[in-house]
Amino acid sequence: MSTLRLWGRATSGNVQKPMWLLAELGLAHERIDVGGEFGGNDTPQYLAMNPNGRVPVLEDGQTILWESNTIVRYLAARYGGARFWIEDPARRAQAEKWMDWALTTMGPQVTALFHASVRTPARDQDPARVAALTRGAATVLMIIDRHLERQGTDWIAGNELSIGDIPIGTQLYRYFDRDNERPAMPLLEAYYARMCERPAYREAVMTPYESLIGVLPYSQQRR
Repeated sequence: MSTLRLWGRATSGNVQKPMWLLAELGLAHERIDVGGEFGGNDTPQYLAMNPNGRVPVLEDGQTILWESNTIVRYLAARYGGARFWIEDPARRAQAEKWMDWALTTMGPQVTALFHASVRTPARDQDPARVAALTRGAATVLMIIDRHLERQGTDWIAGNELSIGDIPIGTQLYRYFDRDNERPAMPLLEAYYARMCERPAYREAVMTPYESLIGVLPYSQQRR
């Protein structure tokens, strides 16, 4: 097997997605700090791999991939076996739709709340925006709570961890780790607690992020 290399800083939520799956699979790999305080994502070498200059990038021999959810799908398909790559398209789609939902619906509220209340310097924070994002985050996360109730399973697409849980889980840590005002969501809270019991989740996702406090994301710094 070729050497797996994952380019990206460990404090990036998007890098943590493949980090979590790599840890679940026990795959040997090299992770290279890039982005944020490490820089290096605007070099010719890096831009040749990812012209967007963003993290993560996965290098697997001659295969080079960017976009975190795509990397997760690739790792699951190539190395995950039946445990993480569901052969039946209909069943697999039940997991994959939540990966896309985490990007299009959850992220604009939950990740934006983290950026507005943690990554934005305190002097520049907009209380009205933080309050709106707090309400928005609770609204979208209630969708997961109700889904778990209707479905009656422990995980988002069944009774086993799947690729559908990974993009959700990387955002949930920073939601529950902060003192956010939130309504009671018992099934979501139990779902998050199950994640916290997993050694791979604790290793890859539940990591210190003090270096991000008061530091705007790169995309906002460029504006």
